[in-house]
Amino acid sequence: MAYTFQVTIDCADPHPLADWWADALGWEVEPSDEAFIRGLIAAGHATDADTTTHRGTLVWTVGTGIRHPEGPERAPRILFLRVPEPKTVKNRVHLDVRVGEEDIATVVERLVAKGATFLHEGRQGPSVWTTIADPEGNELCISHG
Repeated sequence: MAYTFQVTIDCADPHPLADWWADALGWEVEPSDEAFIRGLIAAGHATDADTTTHRGTLVWTVGTGIRHPEGPERAPRILFLRVPEPKTVKNRVHLDVRVGEEDIATVVERLVAKGATFLHEGRQGPSVWTTIADPEGNELCISHG
């Protein structure tokens, strides 16, 4: 049996980081169902302390997800989950973002302007990539494919 999965990224502030990644990938932040959240609070299954407001919308404090605009058949969901501890070491797992025919340097420049940090460039045989870190320090590589 084959399993499905989502990728989870631990972070300090999930909503702005999800916005950054959605912009970086051309994906969508999952919409918040405010009526559902308010219903859970009214029923006593959650409290106001479990929520926050992000860009004028009531959201769960603990996290949010982004998804490919063509749906889960195209790519797994990415969940941004709030954790109390800061990132302290290199990621053991990271995303390789394939930008197709776009110029890697142009994509990296755009993401750095939006808060990423340039880390290094790599090459192995014909493969070329640039490693950057998102605004919270999580590494990702930008390549052609």
